[in-house]
Amino acid sequence: MKLKTYLTATAVAFATTLGAGVVSAEGERFVFVSHAPDSDSWWNTIKTALSEAEGQLGVTVEYRNPPTGDIADMARIVEQAAATNPDGIISSIADFDALSGPLTDAVERGIPVITVNSGTEEQSAELGAMMHIGQPEFLAGEFAGKRAAGEAEIDSFLCVNHYITNAASVDRCAGFAAGLGIDLGSQMIDSGQDPAEIKNKVLAYLAANPETDAVLTLGPTSADPTIEALKENGMAGEIYYGTFDLSSAISQAVKDDIIKWAIDQQPYYQGYLPVVLLTNYSRYGLQLPGNIASGPGFVSKDTIDAVAEEAGVHR
Repeated sequence: MKLKTYLTATAVAFATTLGAGVVSAEGERFVFVSHAPDSDSWWNTIKTALSEAEGQLGVTVEYRNPPTGDIADMARIVEQAAATNPDGIISSIADFDALSGPLTDAVERGIPVITVNSGTEEQSAELGAMMHIGQPEFLAGEFAGKRAAGEAEIDSFLCVNHYITNAASVDRCAGFAAGLGIDLGSQMIDSGQDPAEIKNKVLAYLAANPETDAVLTLGPTSADPTIEALKENGMAGEIYYGTFDLSSAISQAVKDDIIKWAIDQQPYYQGYLPVVLLTNYSRYGLQLPGNIASGPGFVSKDTIDAVAEEAGVHR
């Protein structure tokens, strides 16, 4: 069975199990608010999950985001969403201080809230959300650091952070340093999100710090330009390189021995599961008692063929 077919069949089975007894669509409407700018293609997998959940459950899910990634804009979007009184809100916690007010207000209005992706289980609970679905980011970074330490001698590294205002991104870099047993120090750069700028900053850092033993990127936004930078300076396949998340370029780089592994946080689940759970909460009052960790999992050259065709779609 092809992976895509398997994932779809599994998703339908899971939805049917949780929603047993549903005879017809009841028209629930949910709003999913992310912090991602329009340019961030990583969220396409979550959009796929939302669309497939809509079709399977007979609900409506509105995806909303700040076009430029501005967090103040995101906070306003949460406020606007709550004002429409949806059956549930799903939101990332990219900046707890900026979003805690709007999300807490939504909960106090009686709107069920599930947090996903960025943020922690503790922050989610403080907001009064039902649960958090995502990857413990510091722990994921720490696992990555320990794996790298077991495969190579690494005393220094470059962490290319394309979303430095998001605490989860910093946690990834800090966790990687902890896993390696070294201090993060100044080894994390604020790369921005422009591909040309990211490439140039990586080239400049590695030129100024030729002793760098490893590179860590935090997703396709920073990984894709970094791959090109390493090809340009001749370090592709020579320097130890790991990344978070998947894309077609990352998948190819894993196959080409440029990237050792990619950490998959399974974003499909971050889109699909909250819609399933909120639907069943709305219809039957069903609620799970805990949080759901969607990752981390490692994809390497040994396993990339099984997931490459789904990168950016279901993985």
